Amino acid sequence: MSDVRVSSWAELQDELFAGSWQERLARHRPTFAYRGRPDADEKLRTSLARLGGEAHELEAHILRAFRKYAAVGAVPRDTTWNWLALGQHHGLPTRLLDWTFSPYIALHFLTSSLEQTDRDGAVWCVDHTRAHQELPDELSAVLTREGADVFTTEMLDEVAPNVADLEGHGDFVLFFEPPSFDDRIVNQYALFSLPARAGTSFEAWVAAHPELVRRIVVPAELKWEIRDKLDLANVTERVLFPGLDGLSRWLRRYYLPRDPG
Repeated sequence: MSDVRVSSWAELQDELFAGSWQERLARHRPTFAYRGRPDADEKLRTSLARLGGEAHELEAHILRAFRKYAAVGAVPRDTTWNWLALGQHHGLPTRLLDWTFSPYIALHFLTSSLEQTDRDGAVWCVDHTRAHQELPDELSAVLTREGADVFTTEMLDEVAPNVADLEGHGDFVLFFEPPSFDDRIVNQYALFSLPARAGTSFEAWVAAHPELVRRIVVPAELKWEIRDKLDLANVTERVLFPGLDGLSRWLRRYYLPRDPG
């Protein structure tokens, strides 16, 4: 895994957009998924893994109860992957990890924690296109047919209608874009990583595929500058979490003195 520590805003931009030029397209179109975290030492663990216990058994119980008690019509189609994506979006413990297509949205989540401004943060970058080159033939054929870089829930449902069907294809990690459940998921330019098996450790996958992963470490002393420049670019809670809750979170952070007290 490539690990780099930046020391300035300009250096951060160079690292975030490194490798974005696509010769075939003659465009700057990175093939990375980004994940920003306020603490660089935080592990890449799913919410399901953090529960402990038998991941597969827990997931079955949790997902069944979520589908039973959620509002009628909560998903556009009644599929396992739509329910899993909706659950992740609303804080349900799942095997998924949150990512974004936008490096600036990743920076938002790196800098938005008021309690961790004194800690180094990190942006994880995974080349999802190259990761999908490692997929079983049945899954890669769907991407090829659709001319797509990432999956949709409909594409997943076609190959594996149930969790057990996906596990039957082997041990791998793929990336899929969730349905546009609401403005929040659209504005966050969201996608999820999905291991074929509930107990698969994403960190173990990273260790097995170090050439596909970069981690950009952002020192704590750079966070305030990044935060101010994201605010100027309108990458804020008000935009990423539309509604009164997001507005209140933005105002609370925006008017917080840098050295309170």
